[in-house]
Amino acid sequence: MTGMTARTVPHVAIVLMEARSDAADRPPLFQENFLLVHAPDEKAARERVEHWAQRAGTSYRNEQGETLTWRLRTIVDVKEAEDTDLTRDADLYTRHFRDYASYERFEPLLSGEEI
Repeated sequence: MTGMTARTVPHVAIVLMEARSDAADRPPLFQENFLLVHAPDEKAARERVEHWAQRAGTSYRNEQGETLTWRLRTIVDVKEAEDTDLTRDADLYTRHFRDYASYERFEPLLSGEEI
């Protein structure tokens, strides 16, 4: 198989980033990212996601003069996409949970909250 390139398939990753401010009264802000990466297997996909997360970390000053620092909190999951033909409508990722009330409290878009 010399000279052959490994076939890549789409993988979906869930990455949790955290932003902290140097202002004492500000709680951290969390951002959940769903990434699509192409890799031959889950291990290679996870490595690509880790590389993305390292590049995504940053610090900057906001309009209030506070320093915000974004960093990787955790990689929640990396798995092959449910459907791998992304040239058409596709089911990318499926997860399950039991406590809808907790999900509703967690997800601000369900209540119309501005972020």
